[in-house]
Amino acid sequence: MDFNLFMNDVVDAARKDIREAGYEELTSPEQVDDALNRKGTTLVMVNSVCGCAGGVARPAAANAIHYDKRPDHLVTVFAGQDREATEKARGYFEGFPPSSPSFAFLKDGKIVTMLERHDIEGSSAVDVIGKLQHVFDEHCEEI
Repeated sequence: MDFNLFMNDVVDAARKDIREAGYEELTSPEQVDDALNRKGTTLVMVNSVCGCAGGVARPAAANAIHYDKRPDHLVTVFAGQDREATEKARGYFEGFPPSSPSFAFLKDGKIVTMLERHDIEGSSAVDVIGKLQHVFDEHCEEI
C-alpha cells in the first residue's frame, strides 16, 4: 500500500470525525482570524493524526459539547496539514507552546486556558471530557 494514500485516508477520516461532531474547519489564516475574533466563547480543537488525537481528543471533542454549558463557537485547525491556519491560530494562544492535539478556549478572541497534549496523552476520553466540561462550567452560559 502506498504510504501517502494511507495517510490521506487517515487525514480525511480525522477531518470528517471533527466536522461531523459540529466543529467548523478552518483551513486558511483568514478563516482563523474571522473565527477567533468573534464575540463570545470559542473552543479550538487543534487536530492531528497521532494516536491520542484519534483515541482521546476527537472523541472528547465530540462528546464534551453535549452538556448544559458549552462554548458559543466550535472550530478546528489541523496541525501538520493546514500549516498556515494552524500557525495563525497558535498566534492567539499566547503563553502556550505549540501542542497537538490540544484544545484552546478563548473568550472574545483572547486565550483563557488550554488543554495541551500532555493534558490529553495518557488520559482517557472521559477524563478529557471532564476537563473540558470544567472549563465550560467556569466560562460558558447555560444553553
